Amino acid sequence: MLTNDEYHNPVLLIDSVDGLNIKENGVYVDVTFGGGGHSKEILKRLGDKGKLFAFDQDEDALANTIKDERFTLINENFRFLKQFLKFYGILKVDGILADFGVSSHQFDEAERGFSIRFNADLDMRMNKNNTLSAYEVVNKYSQENLTKVLFEYGELRNAKAIASAIVDSRVEKPIKTSDDLKLVLQRFLPKMKENKILAQIYQAIRIEVNQEIEVLKEFLLQTPDILKVRGRLSLISYHSLEDRLVKRFIRDGKFEGEAEKDFYGNINVPLKKVGGLIVPSAIEIAKNNRARSAKLRIAERK
Repeated sequence: MLTNDEYHNPVLLIDSVDGLNIKENGVYVDVTFGGGGHSKEILKRLGDKGKLFAFDQDEDALANTIKDERFTLINENFRFLKQFLKFYGILKVDGILADFGVSSHQFDEAERGFSIRFNADLDMRMNKNNTLSAYEVVNKYSQENLTKVLFEYGELRNAKAIASAIVDSRVEKPIKTSDDLKLVLQRFLPKMKENKILAQIYQAIRIEVNQEIEVLKEFLLQTPDILKVRGRLSLISYHSLEDRLVKRFIRDGKFEGEAEKDFYGNINVPLKKVGGLIVPSAIEIAKNNRARSAKLRIAERK
């Protein structure tokens, strides 16, 4: 069995937990439990009457549960945050932490299909019980929908050509594995940029499989109702799509259009940012290469 650190090396650990401004007897939520690194740090700072609830939809994470009376692990997607907290009698909390990255464990388990390093069945499901997998996206989506996924979530300028190549190839036979997919896409993968482009394609498919953008929006929209006044959000993003949504929601309280204003023209939003953007140090990136793209934003409920 993996140790928690092998399962996932937590990024921006101290900065993100510091951002919660933890009260000894407060109630906190770690919505992306993974290996439990952030949760353990939160528990260190809580008193006997404090409580920590954690969410993780991946059943593999259950093996990392923490034996502590103050701790409850909920094996569900954090899009159901309010619903499950209410089930446990919790209506308001003092802080919420989220690390939106894929865990090291998910990348390193070849059969999960998250990594470009391994040949594996096209899967990429964070929740193994979900019916939609990378196989369905690659083999059953229309060319139009594939193009949209690759352009919006992978930010690939040649998304239409890539989608066309996939659709043409799967007519001959299904694209079942990551090696099959790489073979189909070979002409789009110049040697010096192969890994970068593949990572963008994999990111796009993974986001679609797990509905990551929709889940993030649903989660963020719930946070103002759940946070107590002066309660904190501490949010770690790994790509520009996530970070833009987080930044926009903190600033405007919405994802599109201008922030709402009161009668006098004052911006009326539920959150205020705390400090500036925080990124990992060179030392942390040297120890954990996956930290290189992390961005931490902290906000407080007004």
